[in-house]
Amino acid sequence: MDIDQSRLKQHCEQLCSTIRPAESAELEAARQYVIQELVNSGWEVERHHFQAQDSMLTSLSGQNLIARHPQLNSQNKPRFCVGAHLDTRPESPGADDNTSAVATLLELGRLLPLSQELSNKWALELVAFDLEENGMLGGAEHARLHQQQQTDLRGMVSLEMLGYCDPTPGSQTLPRELIGLYPDTGDFIAIVGNQNSTTLIAAFQQGMEKVNGLPVEILQVPQNGEMLQATRLSDHSPFWDAGYPAVMITDTSFLRNPHYHQPTDTVDTLDFEFLTKVAQGSLEATKLILQGGY
Repeated sequence: MDIDQSRLKQHCEQLCSTIRPAESAELEAARQYVIQELVNSGWEVERHHFQAQDSMLTSLSGQNLIARHPQLNSQNKPRFCVGAHLDTRPESPGADDNTSAVATLLELGRLLPLSQELSNKWALELVAFDLEENGMLGGAEHARLHQQQQTDLRGMVSLEMLGYCDPTPGSQTLPRELIGLYPDTGDFIAIVGNQNSTTLIAAFQQGMEKVNGLPVEILQVPQNGEMLQATRLSDHSPFWDAGYPAVMITDTSFLRNPHYHQPTDTVDTLDFEFLTKVAQGSLEATKLILQGGY
């Protein structure tokens, strides 16, 4: 089963019809859309309500959507988490940040239960995170929940901005420390992990490299990315801090996409051929992990 590009575009157009910041009615409408799509694919979705404070100590109400499928869930198996944040900045429709990843999550939700070859050794949960734009608060809550429940969580992946591609030489900027080590053309997908994520990085690289025409770059950072803060800017970082293996899949965000956190982050700026390849690679990698662990 292959990713359906038309479905990716449909999800992006639907979700980007409004801006959906924290605690807004538009975000609730987006939640209802995501829930209905997952339910249509056979998933059972739980709304996990939580309270959190941002860096300014402002109290916020959030909801993570946690989805589990009867065919891919067992309390006796180790668990793997695939997530993407659903909220946007107040000033941006967030086509790349992070609708491209939510659309991918919905396609994974549609296709994974249909994979006839899937005899999973691990259980899977899909999560639409809230309050990422307020400091990865949804990811922090979900990591806390797994610690509290003492889940045998073997790892997670955060899908973070997957749909922007620019094949022009010089279109990819890099942190000073990485100049010369990675391409300066923004046509690759990046897999970013920490010191505890070596085997998870390798599993995702193996899956991504099954897709023809998708350049893949990997970056493994020490010390939970504290020395390179740009690597911490998604919901994987609270899992790093909690000691779980985790990776971020990303088109590198503001290092490539000039529309980051802007009103211009609209659907027409996405490269759907690139997004389809990234989604297919995410599907292949997740299947590998569920089938064999790592």
